[in-house]
This record gives sequence, structure tokens and C-alpha cells, in this order.
Amino acid sequence: MSVTRRIRSAVVIAAIALVAALAAPTAATAAPPVRTAAADMGWLRLGHFSPETKDVDVRVAALSGGSVLFELSGVGYGDVSPYQALPNGSYTVSMVPAGSTDWTKLALSATVKIEGGTATTAAAYGPTKALKVRLYQDDLTAPTAGNARIRVIQASTLTPSVDVRTSTGVSIASKAKAGTATAYAEVPGGDWTLRLTGSGVSDTADVNVAAGTVTSLFVLDTADGGLTIVPVLDSAAAALVPIGGVQTGGGWLASHDADAERAFARIAK
Repeated sequence: MSVTRRIRSAVVIAAIALVAALAAPTAATAAPPVRTAAADMGWLRLGHFSPETKDVDVRVAALSGGSVLFELSGVGYGDVSPYQALPNGSYTVSMVPAGSTDWTKLALSATVKIEGGTATTAAAYGPTKALKVRLYQDDLTAPTAGNARIRVIQASTLTPSVDVRTSTGVSIASKAKAGTATAYAEVPGGDWTLRLTGSGVSDTADVNVAAGTVTSLFVLDTADGGLTIVPVLDSAAAALVPIGGVQTGGGWLASHDADAERAFARIAK
């Protein structure tokens, strides 16, 4: 299912102006994108990490006045939207079952405050009966030369905590609690095989994190009761603005090639 986004012209104009302001630095010397953003603009992206909850449509509106700024359609489990530039202020994030035209019957609603120069991930998380929005502050500070910055967001509902280690024994996350994000850490850029261990569940996942990038590693449930990691690129070395995650629509697998599908074929839809 494809994504539809309806962005109001005011936000588009603001985003274009922000990109123009950031265009001067080169890829090698560019300052962290969010930290150089205009003081009156911030960034918001949305995620769906509730394995029991079917696809949803999402609407982001200004808390004051209620004007709709953008919408996403058919957001499935494991999806993460691109960032959207928003002026400072408070916003309502609302979700309804995909295809619904009745925005009075919400599956979930939450208020998000956007502050200038910051990036935020707002994600639906938990079982359907206890669905809630978790907010994560994203730090897109560039890593040192040759390294990547990564963090783990423990979005699994199968285990109260999870350990993530590399195949060589390096600890990436220790007892990361469900619904939380770890601090960022630097690792050499390249391919990594990660071992995930939780309460009565364990698995492995292969990820690639390129040098110069900032990546969030989302721990998710699989359809057969296991764990996996979905890496979402937050910022790239050459980016002028924060980079979005995977395309929304149909779940994480819908926008990846055959090799990725085989690697993550167990992800619940």
C-alpha cells in the first residue's frame, strides 16, 4: 500500500527555507543537521510498534486551532515515517484504523511538543488494549571519523528487557527496558551481526551502519515469537536535513528488496 501525505503549504515553505539555510556546509564538514536548524523549527517523525494493532492512518494537527499539518495513510507495524519540519509548538498526533473516514473514533491520540533545533520520534507502542505513544528525543550529532552513532530502542512487547551484543561480544545494550531508548554509542561503520537476548527469547540480526551516520536500532517482535532488529537511518553524513526511516505503508517489508525480506521475513504484519 502506498503512502499519501498531505502537507500544508506553510510547512512546505518553512521546510524549503530551512534546507536553503543549511545548504552551505559540505558533506565532510557539515554540522549536525538539527543543531543548525532555525531556532523556530523542529522535526517530528512517527512510528508504529504495536504488533497487535493493524494498519492505521495518522494525522498531525496544531493543538491550537486544530489545523491539520500532515497525514500518513496505511502505516503498518515496523514503519517509521520521514521527518517533517514543524514550527515550535504543541501538536496532536491522532490515529484511526486505516481507511476510516471518522476521525472522531480515535484508536490513539497524544500531544507532542516540538522545540526548535530538536528532533523527536513519536511511536505507537504496546498491546492494542494498552496502546500508548512513546516519545524519543533524537540526537543527530555526527560521529567521529570512520564511526557510526547508534542507539537501541526496545520496542518488543515479548520481553521486559533485552540485551544486545555483537557477535564478537561487544555490548550494545544491557537490560534495555521495554519502551525505552538507550544512550547513543559509537561503533566502527560497517556490517554487524547482533545477538538479542530477552526473557525466554533470543535471536540474531544482521545490520549495516555506514560511517558518518546516526542510526536507531528498533527491537521488534516477529510473527513466530522471536526478536529482530530493524535499523532506521536517522541522519547521513551528507544529509542537509534529518533523513526519514523506511517508507510507511504495508509494514517494514513492503519497502525492502528480496534479500532484506528473507532476512526479516518473520516480522509481523
